[in-house]
Amino acid sequence: MGKLELQVLKGITLEIKRGAFVSIIGPSGSGKSTLLNLIGCLDFPTKGRVFLDGKDVQKLSENQLARIRGKTIGFVFQQFNLIPTLTALENVTLPMIFQRVPEKKRKEKAKALLEMVELKERISHRPAELSGGEQQRVAIARALSNDPEVIVADEPTGNLDSTSGEKIMQILKDLHQKEQKTIIVVTHDPNIASYCKEIVHIKDGQIASNHRFKEEILWKGNNKRNNF
Repeated sequence: MGKLELQVLKGITLEIKRGAFVSIIGPSGSGKSTLLNLIGCLDFPTKGRVFLDGKDVQKLSENQLARIRGKTIGFVFQQFNLIPTLTALENVTLPMIFQRVPEKKRKEKAKALLEMVELKERISHRPAELSGGEQQRVAIARALSNDPEVIVADEPTGNLDSTSGEKIMQILKDLHQKEQKTIIVVTHDPNIASYCKEIVHIKDGQIASNHRFKEEILWKGNNKRNNF
């Protein structure tokens, strides 16, 4: 920050296994989004190393990193980041253009993904014509367009009401269960974190605790149990 050096993360050591469903939870300013950016190969640490599938990402070329961001990792953001002039279908096909997927296949896959997130009837609508929850579902479909192994979601329910937020988390949970995707969710909300099978608590740039749930977890604070 100008001449001021701010240490955001301090001595973080974290392993996320293939097929995990992890929540990184903590208050604003705790470092959780910075940690997610490191995991997603958007940022690099000033000290220490980040390994993805056994490879030190700081030793990869820009082209290799671009391929990872394009195919290996799918991103879901709090602000949706949809292009306002494009329809839902066009927003979902966009990442496939950069991977040189043929047009016919792009459209077929985008339609299938939008149907999966229950937006079959909204494919021709632009973002301004969609609710916040619908826009986030388009963003999830877009994140899945190149069939990534890992989905990273930064406060994916932060701009949504509780009902829409639960729907988004149910979609992510289904992707984990049915598609065996590795999913990492950053949130400040314990109810959202409780959908995950592992919860990493971040406080003041350090891991305060790390809980794994093997068979079942409590969720939504209502004593209802949810089996995995």
